[in-house]
Formats: sequence, structure tokens, C-alpha cells
Amino acid sequence: ISFSAVKSALSSLKNCQSYINSGMDMATQVALDLVQSSNDEEDVNNMEKVMLEYAAMDRELNHYIKAVEETISQVEQEKPENLPDLENLAQEKFLEMESKNSDSDFSMNEKYMYFKDQLKEMKNQYHGNGTIEEIDEDIAVTWSQMNFICPITQMTMKKPVRNKVCGHSYEEDAILEIIQTQQQKKKKVRCPKMGCKHVDVKRSDLVPDEARKRLIDSQNKK
Repeated sequence: ISFSAVKSALSSLKNCQSYINSGMDMATQVALDLVQSSNDEEDVNNMEKVMLEYAAMDRELNHYIKAVEETISQVEQEKPENLPDLENLAQEKFLEMESKNSDSDFSMNEKYMYFKDQLKEMKNQYHGNGTIEEIDEDIAVTWSQMNFICPITQMTMKKPVRNKVCGHSYEEDAILEIIQTQQQKKKKVRCPKMGCKHVDVKRSDLVPDEARKRLIDSQNKK
């Protein structure tokens, strides 16, 4: 296999990652739909199995991409007189990486961990405290204040984001404005949630809080 063919294959492999990411996003949405619309644990568990399969594919693809990149780098540095069998070299590196696989690897997959986090949040709200329909009016108001109010704006969140580090949620525009302002002053951002000890909120720590947004939208429809 030629050097140019390997580089071309590498480009194609990287394109495949976008398809895996899209699949994981879709599986997350389906799982949240299932929790919101019913309490069919088997269907939800099946979606988690799908996510694990995607995570395994993502790990395998990342290993192969890394193996190919390392092979290219090695050949470019050594500049051998005769081009070695690039395919075999890459395959050897790939198999070595795969031999070290463990279930703990999935904790490093951000989309899988996001799926677990959002699914847990959705289950707690819908089936831990009862569905929204089952909660009486007084409790619903208190519950709404506790879960839906942004600690920054003190208003119901429209586009909540969740802090992966401390688990608190805020209105996206509000927390991003604080982060930007403090960055200009070269200062760290303390989590705005009262009592939270997290003192270095970063933009990269924030992920969409899809579960909370669904709950807010559901409550607003009533």
C-alpha cells in the first residue's frame, strides 16, 4: 500500500467519526424520549447497549487512526530507502492498542458519559419524584423553583447548560457572559450556585442540559 493511499484512508477514517457522533446524539435523544413518554426500562436499557456499541466503535476507530498516524510519523522520521509495508505496520500498532482495552475506557468517552448523566437526571425527575402530572400544584411550584431557576438570572432557564464538574445548571447566555467578563480580567469564575465550592468554571465544562430543558418545556405547556 502506498504512502498517499494511507493518508487518503486516514482522511476517510476521520470522516467516519462524525457519523458515530451523530449516531450517539440520536441514541441519547431516543433514550430521553423513552423516559419522558413511558417507563419501559427494557427499551431504555436497549438504548444504553446501543450507546455502548457506539462507544466501542469510537474507541476502535480512534485506535486505528492513532495507529495510522504513528505509522506515518515513524516512516517520515526514519525515511527508509525502501518503503515498508505500511498496512502491516499500522495493523500491528492497532492490535497492540486494542489488546489493552477495558470497560473503564468508556468513562473517557464524553458522549457516552453525557448520555449516562442526562439519563440519570431524566429518570430521577420523572420516575424518582413521580411524573409532572402526578405532582400536586404546591409541590410542583417548589420543585420548579429548585430545578428550573437559573442561579444567575433568578429566572426560569430557557437554554440550560450543565457543569460537568459540579453538576449545577445555569442559563447558557448568563454563564457564558460571566466567563467572558472574568477572562478579560484574567480571573477565575466561581460556580454561581450558592454553597458550591467549585471555583474555576470553564466554557469547556459546560454541556447542554437536555433533560432539564425537556422538563421545563413540559412544565411550560401546562
